[in-house]
Parts: sequence; C-alpha cells; structure tokens
Amino acid sequence: MSKLCPCCSEKPYEECCGPYISGEKAPTTALALMRSRYTAFTKADIDYIEKTRHPLSEHEFDRAETTRWAKESNWLGFELIGTEAGLEGDEGGSVEFIARYTVDGKKQEHHELALFQKHEDKWYFMDGDFVKGDTYRREAPKVGRNDPCPCGSGKKFKKCCGK
Repeated sequence: MSKLCPCCSEKPYEECCGPYISGEKAPTTALALMRSRYTAFTKADIDYIEKTRHPLSEHEFDRAETTRWAKESNWLGFELIGTEAGLEGDEGGSVEFIARYTVDGKKQEHHELALFQKHEDKWYFMDGDFVKGDTYRREAPKVGRNDPCPCGSGKKFKKCCGK
C-alpha cells in the first residue's frame, strides 16, 4: 500500500503531488501547485520550491532560509481555507491555507493567502501574504488589578475574582 500524500488530499503520493515534484507533469491549477509546494516543503525539496516561483519573484527567494525552515520543521498538515480563480482556464488565482508544523517541539501555524499566476501556460507562485486572526474585542471594559471587582463583592479585583 502506498503512502498518502503529505498535502492531506487523501490520495497516494504517486497519484497526487509526486508527478509534479518529479517533473513528470505540471500542475494544472493554482491549488494543485500549492499542494505540491507544501509537499515539497515536507520533503525539503528546495529545487522544486524554487523552480515553481514566478520568474518575476525569483529575486525574493532566500534559499538558505527556506532550506533551514523546511528541514527544521516537522510538518503536520495542510488545511485548505479557500480558493479564488486559479483554474485551468484562468491566468491568476489565490489559495488561502494553513500549514501546521512544529519547530523544537512547539506547534506553529503558517496562515497565508498565496497568489499564483500563469507564465507561458504554467502555474507559478507569485507572492503570499500572512493572514492575521480576527481582532479580539472585549464585551466589557478591562478591569485593572486595583479596580473594584465586577462581581459586586466590594473587594479589589486582585483579592477577589482576579486571584
């Protein structure tokens, strides 16, 4: 039985990202390219990661840092959040995803909106923007340590519910 692809597609590697990484086939959608790039990170295949960058964005590639990150990370999974365009007939598209991994035993998440563009009828990674989480807004005003406790006890917050 063959191993499942690291991109979490539930398909065998040989039927999913393997042919792209080996150069046997080219990804036909931005999502297929994104999944294969994630898989290349799990295998520390920096050559594939570099050759799938758009020629206009090659100057932004730090091979040494990318190699270090790929090799020092224990890759846990790829979660697709959504896509926009990026199909066979499109010229551009985007993929929002979360890549989960650990470094030195600490869990990490890389949440990105990746931008892709076709060049000479092949998909390439252009750039990516980190996606920040939603801003947390308090329902009630913040209570300071020396403020009266909001529970109504008459004690300072630090001596009551703030313990």
